[in-house]
Amino acid sequence: MTDARASRPTARGWWSSGVAGIGAASLLSDAGHEIPTSLLPGFLTSTLGAPAAALGLIEGIADGLAGASRLVGGAVADDPARRRIAALAGYGVTPVLSGLIGAATAAWQVGALRAGAWTARGFRVPSRNALLADLVPPEAYGRAYGFERAMDNLGAILGPVLALALVAAFDVRTAIYLSAIPGLLAVVAIGLAIRKIRRPTRIERRPLRLHVRPVLRGDLGRLMATAGAFEVGNVAATLLILRATELLGTTRPSDEAVRIALLLYVGYNVSATLASIPAGHVGDRAGARRAFGVGILMFLAGYLTFAATGPSVPVLAGAFLAAGIGIGFAETAEHAAVATAAPESIRGSAFGVLAAIQSFGNLAASAVAGLLWTAISPAWAFGWAAALMTIASFLLLRFRATNR
Repeated sequence: MTDARASRPTARGWWSSGVAGIGAASLLSDAGHEIPTSLLPGFLTSTLGAPAAALGLIEGIADGLAGASRLVGGAVADDPARRRIAALAGYGVTPVLSGLIGAATAAWQVGALRAGAWTARGFRVPSRNALLADLVPPEAYGRAYGFERAMDNLGAILGPVLALALVAAFDVRTAIYLSAIPGLLAVVAIGLAIRKIRRPTRIERRPLRLHVRPVLRGDLGRLMATAGAFEVGNVAATLLILRATELLGTTRPSDEAVRIALLLYVGYNVSATLASIPAGHVGDRAGARRAFGVGILMFLAGYLTFAATGPSVPVLAGAFLAAGIGIGFAETAEHAAVATAAPESIRGSAFGVLAAIQSFGNLAASAVAGLLWTAISPAWAFGWAAALMTIASFLLLRFRATNR
């Protein structure tokens, strides 16, 4: 089989149309699926008359299936030929099923379509990450994954804006239908990127198998343990919005508190977008683990602030910005570190395990934080998240000491 590294550019010339294609696919796909995501609460409760509990059930099932499909996608992504097909299929199925939500007449139909779309979305993640590693030299992994994360975060900003514009011009159902367009354009972008990767000269059929044990050994295993501690403390951004809304609501009218909290969330996404590329440069120059450490410490600072602050807009803004910078650094560093540490033969499995850790870890983080929030107080919820960041920092320090 042809060595994929033979067709890669040098570290100085890491940028290519293939890298740009993967970045464009992340931007377009994320913008596309954020449109129905933004409109789903109102569509379910107002248009279909479903209870609020239906939204939680649908999202919980979809997130669980997305996490499981990432493991399956990891096994597929170990094979260079299969990862091309998996990426195209995942990017193609997601917008079609998401767009069809606009035709739903019952909550169970929304649930089935959402579950299918999120399963396809999770399935493609390991293949996309492995394809990006095929396009650049190891010395530039940080910059490549930083660019891809920046485009993904930018899509998360554009999606809700497009949703508002489409609803104003048409209606909710039409807006959801039209959300398929940027997603289908993402298929074109990922297809163009795949064309820039040299095809294997000899196809070696590998058995479809997720290599978990090799991923959990040695440096790669210690990296996964650190990522696990981090992700179990990485609560959903909606809890940050809720915390700001409740604090600001003690001194302001509720509508004003909601508006300010949403603006702060926009700032979170903007800071995540802007931080991702510098995070990649830090990772390439100082090491992905150091970039990961910066992300963990930024989250620690942000969560401690959320736990202790009052209704101060500047202080809350600082906490949102710290968390945004943290996610920009952490996600970039996780991907670059896995690409560096994983042997090429099990790189897909490594990305699959990482993606599953991210998915199930975030689910556990939000569930535990929500329970602590309800049973004791929001301060305890964010204190628990900060404790997990402290554990992740300790594991990362042990990881570096072991390497030395």
